[in-house]
Amino acid sequence: MTDRRITPSNDRVAHVSLKGKVEGLELAEGAWATVGQPLVDLLAAPGGGRDRQVLMGDRLLVLDRHDGHAFVQAEKDGYCGYVAELSLEPDIQPTHWVSVPASHIYATPSIKKIELGLLSLGAKLSIRKIEGKFAETSDGRFVPTMHLSPMTSRLTDPAAVAEMFLGTPYLWGGNSRSGIDCSGVVQAALLACGIPCPGDSDLQYDAVGTRLREGVDYRRGDLFFWKGHVAMAVDRERIVHANGFRMAVTYEGISEALMRISEQEGADSFLGVRRL
Repeated sequence: MTDRRITPSNDRVAHVSLKGKVEGLELAEGAWATVGQPLVDLLAAPGGGRDRQVLMGDRLLVLDRHDGHAFVQAEKDGYCGYVAELSLEPDIQPTHWVSVPASHIYATPSIKKIELGLLSLGAKLSIRKIEGKFAETSDGRFVPTMHLSPMTSRLTDPAAVAEMFLGTPYLWGGNSRSGIDCSGVVQAALLACGIPCPGDSDLQYDAVGTRLREGVDYRRGDLFFWKGHVAMAVDRERIVHANGFRMAVTYEGISEALMRISEQEGADSFLGVRRL
């Protein structure tokens, strides 16, 4: 059985890579586009529920456009779904990315003007000019220079990146400082450090790191997996995670979390620890 989240096909088209594996669908190579809004929901179906979110500057392979929605596959993690067609812009080559928890984008280079939107960690921009405190994008908008890093630059401590989201409200399928879920925190942390990472916790469990043997001391950056949940260790005794229990990104003791989730979800809910 195929996983629709990472299989580039719907009831109309399929990517050419699936030739011979699907029947009755038009095959398409797709065309690259860029997310042109600060934050866009990636939907399970047109007008349906949110699976994940994509950020400004994320590249999407557009396989189909129909009735105001585009069926896409995200370059950063292979996740497939639907976005509003109006959220897409022509493909551009980003030069910088937002390397702080959040920033704002403005119509003019002034912090006294009303902002156009909130940019979250990981948003990508094509910058054509930097003058002092502001960087100007290729389409004439402005972002504080101090919030940007070149695309070639990466952070080095995934746990420190995860801690940037402390206090962010919990949001199912969220991927931004406005709202985020457990797998969103882990993905943001790893991608900021140049480590490939899928979008959902079950996909992360299969793809990220190596299984840690029982009895080995935990260390910063270790990933704790439960059925439907993931958290990251900040030291030998604590994790940081987006959780519905607190409805926010918070610290929690490892022993406390193991006991609490076991009582809520059952002793078999804990899958283990993986080390980056």
